[in-house]
Amino acid sequence: MSKMKKFVLLGLAALAVLASCKRSVVAPRPTIPMVLNILADTTGLARVAAQAGSCGADGAISIIGDPMDALALAHNFLSADKMDNVDGRSVRDSLPDFAGERFQVILDNYNAPYEHFVGDGPEAGEQLDSLREAAVRCALFAWDSTRVQSPSKILIYTSSLQAEYGLFDVDTLQQLTGGTSILLSSADILLDQAYESGARHMAVWTNRTIRKSGAWEAVFARKGWPDATLSVLSPDPALDVRTEFRNLLRQYRSTNRSLDVLILDSYDFDPSYLSSEMILIRQVGTEEDASFDRMLSKNFRFLEPKAAILQATYQILRERRLFTHRISRPLILYYETTESAQGLPVLEKVTPAYVQHTYVPNLH
Repeated sequence: MSKMKKFVLLGLAALAVLASCKRSVVAPRPTIPMVLNILADTTGLARVAAQAGSCGADGAISIIGDPMDALALAHNFLSADKMDNVDGRSVRDSLPDFAGERFQVILDNYNAPYEHFVGDGPEAGEQLDSLREAAVRCALFAWDSTRVQSPSKILIYTSSLQAEYGLFDVDTLQQLTGGTSILLSSADILLDQAYESGARHMAVWTNRTIRKSGAWEAVFARKGWPDATLSVLSPDPALDVRTEFRNLLRQYRSTNRSLDVLILDSYDFDPSYLSSEMILIRQVGTEEDASFDRMLSKNFRFLEPKAAILQATYQILRERRLFTHRISRPLILYYETTESAQGLPVLEKVTPAYVQHTYVPNLH
């Protein structure tokens, strides 16, 4: 047996032991062949993974996902001013919270929308493996100084599907090579913030394809919270969001549980519309309103990904002393995954004008 094969097998065995200690609810699963191929690669991909995170505070923050979701999140980072930049208090100080940070937005046009990876039949497993490969490939793009301006210290995956299908493999690659970049996913962040707030009965509002995939349930199961419950719902379509919200509450009512938090698995929800509907429900105008009011806990609230990811990223940068401390406004650089002439996914830098013309007219 070659030294490389021994290294891979030993590494996977060690990872399995580690995962079994931390995540006793779900047994470790094997990584995709792509990760093992990278470890045996002679073109430098393993070195790229090994150096991930080594740039420390000077590294960039990469936002990876469906172009519209990634842009919506990036623009929130650019305008955020909720914290005192000196002592971290929740007080606005008229300075950008992420002053000096460099954001690299990877518009994953080649793979998005990710729902098409969720299928039925004998090819379903191969489709999900392709989604996992996409997550690893985007990570390599974000770590590679020959492809992006700055290797990334943090990778933020906007897709809840990739929280279950892909981040495990990116994490495995880092563990087996020694990479140390921070991996963040919307689903993990939202569930953690809900639980830490005291919520024990949670629901997720998502689309039917993601609900069908079981991704949210899998992420929730890995948390190992015996005192918490999760319902994943996709209400019947309606002409307006308020009606869909009521359809969702009707679905949840069949669980016979109270509801502490509703997680919005979308970047184009405006919680203010739902909050105004909540006021009407709390006023108990109809018998159905009364049933909803009894079901919703006193401290019921909504959680949406943009605010949750900003909060989590800020806390991590501060706790791990990874802020750049450059005196400048946050900078956004744009990249797009596209198809090469050979039919392979590649990463290309694109201009703000291109993004403005191609995506911003449809930006939610």
